[in-house]
Amino acid sequence: MNTMIDIADIRDYASGSLDQFHKRQAESLEKVFASRDVLLRRIARNLEDLPTLTLSEAVRLETARCLQKSADFTEDLKGLALHICKSFAGRKSSADGIDLEFERDGTYYIVAIKSGPNWGNSRQISKMRDDFNKAKRILRTNAARRNIEAINGCCYGKVAREDKGDYLLLCGQSFWSFISGIESLYLDIIEPIGREARAPNEEVELLYAGLVNKLTGEVVSQFCDANGLIDWPALVRFNSGRAVPR
Repeated sequence: MNTMIDIADIRDYASGSLDQFHKRQAESLEKVFASRDVLLRRIARNLEDLPTLTLSEAVRLETARCLQKSADFTEDLKGLALHICKSFAGRKSSADGIDLEFERDGTYYIVAIKSGPNWGNSRQISKMRDDFNKAKRILRTNAARRNIEAINGCCYGKVAREDKGDYLLLCGQSFWSFISGIESLYLDIIEPIGREARAPNEEVELLYAGLVNKLTGEVVSQFCDANGLIDWPALVRFNSGRAVPR
């Protein structure tokens, strides 16, 4: 592949994406506490369903779920893939279910980018196949685009069999090498940046610790007696009692 890819530019873009990702994580945690009534109900349900949990364990279980929901870096990696492909006139696709399209060495590629090889169930995979087939029909109206290849690109993972018949499943290093033409890109940039995204930075860790402490205090005030023990009747009333008309 004849590319003009600038590794330093990719690193700068990836670093900027990571900074924005951590900023969104911090904003997400702040919004989580703003909806703490919903969290309190979930925590109360955890305690009721799993009575062996300690109060602090129930709080951490729910707040960890909240943090996990905000920790998906896939959209940022899609942006990075698009940024890389701009080096050879790749562009964001307007077709349903397709993220990226570009032409290289006489083949026109349409790419759906997912997190890993186990990203979807049979219905979702069938929908992706339909999207690929629809995009191919539309693109083939252009006589110059006879050879069209569909790619399910996954940011992480690996598979033993890439050829799925009507599309290729390229994961991890295979996908990033396909996108960039650089075999070591996954090891040099993608894997390290993904590892950093999965580990909250200092600001996010402090916000998370604060969220846990605030929620623990509210749970204690609502669901504990004077001795610091769980007041089960109060908890069950909160979780399952008849709603009071407003």
